[in-house]
Amino acid sequence: MKIAITKIYHRLCTFFCFAAFALSIITSCKKTDPPAIAPPVMPPVVIPPPAGVFDINSITDTYEGIAPFAYYTKWGSYNVHDPSIKKFGDYYYCYNTDVGFGIDVRPGIQIRKSKDLIEWTFVGWVFDGLPAMGAAYITSQGGSPFNALWAPYVMKVGNEYRLYYSLSSAVSRLSVIGLATAASPEGPWTEQGLAVKSANDGSIQTNAIDPTVVVTPAGEEWFYYGSAWDGIYALQLNPLTGLPLINADKGKRIAQRGFTGSTINGNIEGAEVIYNETQKKYYIFIAYDWLSTKYNVRVARGDNPQGPFYDFNNVNINTVQDHGPMIVAPYQFQGHSGWQGTSHCSVFKDDGGQYYIAHQGRPGNSIYSMDLHVRKLFWMQNGWPVASPERYAWEESATVPKDSIAGAWERIKLDYKVTPGYDKEQIYADFQIAATITIDAAGTINGVAANTWTYTEPWLQLNWGTTGIEKVFVQKGRDWENKKGTIIFTGLNETGTAVWGKKK
Repeated sequence: MKIAITKIYHRLCTFFCFAAFALSIITSCKKTDPPAIAPPVMPPVVIPPPAGVFDINSITDTYEGIAPFAYYTKWGSYNVHDPSIKKFGDYYYCYNTDVGFGIDVRPGIQIRKSKDLIEWTFVGWVFDGLPAMGAAYITSQGGSPFNALWAPYVMKVGNEYRLYYSLSSAVSRLSVIGLATAASPEGPWTEQGLAVKSANDGSIQTNAIDPTVVVTPAGEEWFYYGSAWDGIYALQLNPLTGLPLINADKGKRIAQRGFTGSTINGNIEGAEVIYNETQKKYYIFIAYDWLSTKYNVRVARGDNPQGPFYDFNNVNINTVQDHGPMIVAPYQFQGHSGWQGTSHCSVFKDDGGQYYIAHQGRPGNSIYSMDLHVRKLFWMQNGWPVASPERYAWEESATVPKDSIAGAWERIKLDYKVTPGYDKEQIYADFQIAATITIDAAGTINGVAANTWTYTEPWLQLNWGTTGIEKVFVQKGRDWENKKGTIIFTGLNETGTAVWGKKK
């Protein structure tokens, strides 16, 4: 199957200079264990659509019928990879990598907008082709730029909109991140310069793609980037220009991964950094593993934008090991093929302070479909963020009464199995598969006396005898697999493993 201009092919070339590769589509088996005790019948949770009308059930997992380029105005939340989302005025704007399912797409960075994070309208492109400054750097180093731009990052500084783009080539590490500005989120955009460059030489450096920026309370701007090679780097920007404060500064490494023997455990890339005013901490969200299969989101936090950042076990993420918690990963609820490639995220908030996490998702039965997923992000009492197990669907942020908790649930524990390597080794998504549990009204789980639960809105605690405790946040949500309202939970156990659930 031809996947022209896709990030899969291009990143393979960037990492290893391969000419082509093949990837098998893997569909995981389903598990549908019946509940141990018949749950009481509860009234369905109804999620009313906002006035107006968009039919949320029209959003499908696959979109072959409108995949041809002639239908780009209908792509909506389809063909989205590496999104960067911000709210500007009345609209959320999404900028993303140049990708298309089975087609050649024009380069330029796709732009979409939405008022509700569900119905997306295709706006156009940032550029009419490859940006001249970025392309000139690649050719000056003896390479040919790919005919596609990757992984943008957008922000607003004063009245100026700034967009950072990634441009790479088939030459290992020959990549560049450039800056363009505009007076409107829809453009027109003008190139202003190159932020960072990387080259195929003997120096220790990371690949210059995947930018993101955080602004400190004092107004400092810190820039992060990197994919594979030497991990994630950070450097300070000049707030007036959006370019490095020190000319040609490539920054310093702040995050890396572990190894199994001499083989790295998988890719590390696609950082997103935010400052949470309530927690008074910086949070870095990082993509681990291969982008079409095991892709997952890790998070760490720190007191300073330049690091160090620490994982759940208070270990510096710039040490050679894998770090957690992992808060989004390939998953499969019952009766569905599952979602893989669930990373390279954008983290943002609405006008009311509600945080969201957005990323691509690829259906288990269609690995080359790339859908935009937007989920609510919640904050545990210990300050760690956790993601909703289901995509956002207009649900209200209201507490759920205790008498709604008892019943049958699908529960997913986001365990993880290390598969060292990249695309050739990580051909399986490692789906985390839902199993049925029954939360009994009498206070036990699955009818086992040693398994108990307690609930104080909105916190549910699941006590699994001697095997562990899970503290989870409960809220209303949408069962996307069955197209109905439900109740969801998300949280962490005492070792930092994420747990998801939805009521059946």
